[in-house]
Amino acid sequence: MSFSFRDTQIVKGMLERGDKQHDVASYFGVNGGRIAEVSKGNCDYPTAPPAAEEKLPPPGPYVGAKTVFEIKQAIEDAIDLLQYAGDSSEECNVAIETLTDLVKKIS
Repeated sequence: MSFSFRDTQIVKGMLERGDKQHDVASYFGVNGGRIAEVSKGNCDYPTAPPAAEEKLPPPGPYVGAKTVFEIKQAIEDAIDLLQYAGDSSEECNVAIETLTDLVKKIS
């Protein structure tokens, strides 16, 4: 995987901020070697300046794929329980809809 110019700026900014290479790699979902390449200038945009602090994501550590999968399972279980309860109130329907939308976002 190669980073876009903007991604390269974010990687550099995160490293400049002091983020750990493995946290930066986790944020982008890449192997730590990709981050090391950017830090050494062995990338498509070696002269890209680091992104400004306000353009960076919050510092890690970041949630891994296993945790996302577990959260998705828990949300789906909650939907099942709400549906099983048979409560057809507006609040219950809104909760089911909200949770269903959340599952779609993390899938």
